[in-house]
Amino acid sequence: MCSVSRGLIDTIARYFVGDRVLLQKVLAASYANGHVLFEDYPGLGKTLLAKAFAKATGCDFNRIQFTPDLMPSDIVGTKVWKMDKSSFVLERGPVFTHILLADEINRSPPKVQSALLECMEERQVTIEGETHRLSSPFLVLATQNPLELEGTYPLPEAQMDRFMVRLSTGYVKTLDLEAEILKRRASWHRDSPIDEIPAVTSARVFRDLQQFVEEKVYVDDEIFRYIAQIVRATRDNPHVEVGSSPRGGLSLFKLSKANAAINGRDYVIPDDVKLFARDALSHRIIPKIEYTLQKEVDTGSLVDEALSSVEVPRRSMRR
Repeated sequence: MCSVSRGLIDTIARYFVGDRVLLQKVLAASYANGHVLFEDYPGLGKTLLAKAFAKATGCDFNRIQFTPDLMPSDIVGTKVWKMDKSSFVLERGPVFTHILLADEINRSPPKVQSALLECMEERQVTIEGETHRLSSPFLVLATQNPLELEGTYPLPEAQMDRFMVRLSTGYVKTLDLEAEILKRRASWHRDSPIDEIPAVTSARVFRDLQQFVEEKVYVDDEIFRYIAQIVRATRDNPHVEVGSSPRGGLSLFKLSKANAAINGRDYVIPDDVKLFARDALSHRIIPKIEYTLQKEVDTGSLVDEALSSVEVPRRSMRR
């Protein structure tokens, strides 16, 4: 599994210039069957990353551009009357895919966002009283711009909690990488390199990898306790109004298992937990209003405080 994971990351990295740790985190979230929210400025390659990831994994891909006039039926589909069949036939929406890019997800009203909520949590859609299962795997990669808030509808806490991780692509760190972006664009035969990206796995193989992470990676009791202590510490902080939900602990647990498998281990160590603590918990924390208004704290630093307050397990974590 380690070699397959390395092949996926190497393939995506040939087209997406950025931090390899970010690619590792996206891969870990997908192995853990979780959804990813990218919160970052426009033009940083979020869409390219999503497309490249889908192509490298051999999974089907659809994209929805969220706008204020979008309707729930535009996402899940609807039944239409077919004259030749004299009956209503289901026209499937773009959610019937393996990997769905929900671009600028906060630009559509709550009714549209709620239509996606059932898809994300239950992996199914209900159309006119009839339930339809979605493909497996089914992953949502969503984006939102943290700066431009005019004409947006902030995601409700219930929907934020459905995202396993919140990530940021960020600006490239060096001038050489900035130049590398331009050089790679110059080497493409067209505006997008997606058609050139080879598939490293298939949807069936990817499901097997998810199952391996779920069933074969060992988690010691000390790790379970370590994760639980971190989650509880986010609630005990005096700056916090609402701490992480138990779903945050489950996400951290699943991500830790996935990261262990990516690194060639069949057991979780504390460093796996530490790597994902910010990404899995920060978007589930609500600081007290007085600290938010004064901008004295941010949720990422609150997770760091929780981490530093919990003693790291020292004994062997092997099976």
